[in-house]
Amino acid sequence: MVERLIFQLFKRPPSGPDRANRRPYYRKPLVARDTRRLVLSVLGLIALSSPAVASSYLLYGEAQMVGGYSSDAEEDIYYSMTQEEIMQKPSVGFDYLGRFSGEEGDFATAALQVRLAWNKEGEDRFEPQVYNAYVKLKSHFTDLWIGHNRPALGISSYFDSHGLLLRTLAMQGFGFDRDWGAGIYRDLEWGNVAASLTTGTGAPIYLRGNYFGAGRVSYGVLTRDNHNAGISFGFGETLETMGYTLLDSEPKPLRLAAFDLTVLADNFEHRLDMIAGELWDEKAYGVSWRIGLILDGEGAWKVELQPAWLLTGGETTRQASLCVSNQTTADLTLRGMYVYDELTDDNRFLVQAYYYAQL
Repeated sequence: MVERLIFQLFKRPPSGPDRANRRPYYRKPLVARDTRRLVLSVLGLIALSSPAVASSYLLYGEAQMVGGYSSDAEEDIYYSMTQEEIMQKPSVGFDYLGRFSGEEGDFATAALQVRLAWNKEGEDRFEPQVYNAYVKLKSHFTDLWIGHNRPALGISSYFDSHGLLLRTLAMQGFGFDRDWGAGIYRDLEWGNVAASLTTGTGAPIYLRGNYFGAGRVSYGVLTRDNHNAGISFGFGETLETMGYTLLDSEPKPLRLAAFDLTVLADNFEHRLDMIAGELWDEKAYGVSWRIGLILDGEGAWKVELQPAWLLTGGETTRQASLCVSNQTTADLTLRGMYVYDELTDDNRFLVQAYYYAQL
């Protein structure tokens, strides 16, 4: 049943208006025939079952409304970044988390997170989106994941921001928030090591000689020590994409080195992400520092300030973001955010209602 549902989601490629001043993009199928087999194979693993295997799962429903105003666009907007980018848009979806056990204990977990997003503009008003879609196989030495998951680069390799308004560097083109491929990781007493090899395409899958390798070593266990510091690198020949839109069909070199730091201290949260190197034949760097303050003892109110400095495509910009969130109920979070982007002189105001509940 799960395979049939996802096959239907991948039948038609989503599309949207081209971004101004960019090269024409290709309206070829989002997932080609051979890669569609790969997706269905992964989903087949997710749906695996046999009398000798015990399984349990959690299923969550997800819905969000996003809207605001952009002074650069001079109109109301219904997305957090651009119409072509994935996060965030008005959408509904589900999040499946499965665990599989044998006689010696757990040996695999699986995740599948899918949304159906609404576009105000473009030919396809409804856009299927896939976030997590992987199987993790456990062993005594290391864990192995296969599917659509986080590459081992920067703070996005472990910080889940799929429901948040604030942008990470990966969401702004420095690597990929999620990518198709495989990876390994191992938790150690002093930290964690991880590596991944993915397609270098992000949300869609294209196989045109493109690839993206990444590795990260970190010190500190965040849940135990309240801090984690990591160094990582990424390299490969990647395709320039924006959400599900392919901007350039020729793979181009990517060489990035990164440092990230997360510190949790009393009511404060600090998340620093720094990346520099070469991105599609041009020098690039990005620095983002997210400072969060929990305002009450229950953790319902939170305010976050995030300055960022970016160089991509030969253009530099500075951004300032301020986000206030309220955990209204156990399942509902309300957010309001202001963002200023120096390059476009854009003042953006956004509100979000995000609902996430177990079914």
